[in-house]
Amino acid sequence: MKNTRYRMPLLLLGLFLVSSAGLSRVVGQSNPAPPAQTGGAREWRFAVSGDSRNCGDIVMPAIAREVNGNQSQFYWHLGDFRAIYDFDEDMQRRPQTAPLTIIRYEQTAWDDFIQNQVGRFNVPVFLGIGNHETIPPKTRAEYLAQFADWLNTPVLKEQRLLDNPRDHRLKAYFHWVQNGVDFISLDNATPDQFDNEQMAWAEAVLARDEANPNIKAVVVGMHQALPDSIAAFHSMNDYPVALESGRRVYARLLALRDRGHKQVYVLASHSHFFMDGIFNTEYLRTRGGVLPGWIIGTAGAVRYGLPKNASDAKAARTNVYGYLLATVNPAGEPEGTIRFEFREIHEADVPPEVLQQMGAELVHQCFEKNSQAR
Repeated sequence: MKNTRYRMPLLLLGLFLVSSAGLSRVVGQSNPAPPAQTGGAREWRFAVSGDSRNCGDIVMPAIAREVNGNQSQFYWHLGDFRAIYDFDEDMQRRPQTAPLTIIRYEQTAWDDFIQNQVGRFNVPVFLGIGNHETIPPKTRAEYLAQFADWLNTPVLKEQRLLDNPRDHRLKAYFHWVQNGVDFISLDNATPDQFDNEQMAWAEAVLARDEANPNIKAVVVGMHQALPDSIAAFHSMNDYPVALESGRRVYARLLALRDRGHKQVYVLASHSHFFMDGIFNTEYLRTRGGVLPGWIIGTAGAVRYGLPKNASDAKAARTNVYGYLLATVNPAGEPEGTIRFEFREIHEADVPPEVLQQMGAELVHQCFEKNSQAR
């Protein structure tokens, strides 16, 4: 009984700590910090895809369920969350009490994405920006405001201030280092990108990576593919500034590989199909070499036909949904090696609660008719 007078303060302290932990989980639920970087070359995983407009509220929950269960450290979305220029079918056609007006759609589209797609993940989510995030009435500034919780997570804020202690501005491009891998998310959502500011930032990041012996690999993700790929018809080739700056980034990544001896991997979406080996073109083979590259625009958007030279890729598929499951440091391979595997999502993978919410007819239409490639 002599310690009775301490019990109430200790009890209150315990309640405060529990409440704080609970609040932390709620506030950071959308993107908790990744685990601390550890030494060695242990094997670990992450997942990535993009383009979840049109039928993303049906496909993304299935992706999330797999990612939550396969020990992935995080999920990386490469942009185009909602269509914006027109209704997304999964919002317009789901059972509801009143018709969806265009004003109501524009006001709620991003909230819908957060609730029905991002909110399904139990792992950290990193959000890249796509061109549909800048379709009027949406703007890049509104994107930064709406998704600030994902752009200013502790891991991204810490990295930004480590690079530059005076850099307090949120941007649609960012990077973070995890277990010897630098993940760089670029913004090429509009024809003026990469602009001079983003290019200077990217050059500085890659220069530090080249000089840092602890960086074993660099993974660069963006919405539109860098120029001169097999998918050049729908990429940074479409705009003069993008073409020139994109070629500069590609050349710098080649130097990072050849001069810095880093493993380099390049990811994009924008084209709504899966492709492995997107840079195997004559233009690039004769101008420095071919980097490993993937297109993974398969998270729910209307599926596109493959380009006529798709056979030059290692693999190419359309009329499929899915994501890339990446394994870092696979057993028996050099440190920094990343193996990417396409994981297809089938209609049977849609979670029961989503099937009930959306209705079997809409779910089936999304898998059978959401295509321009048939």
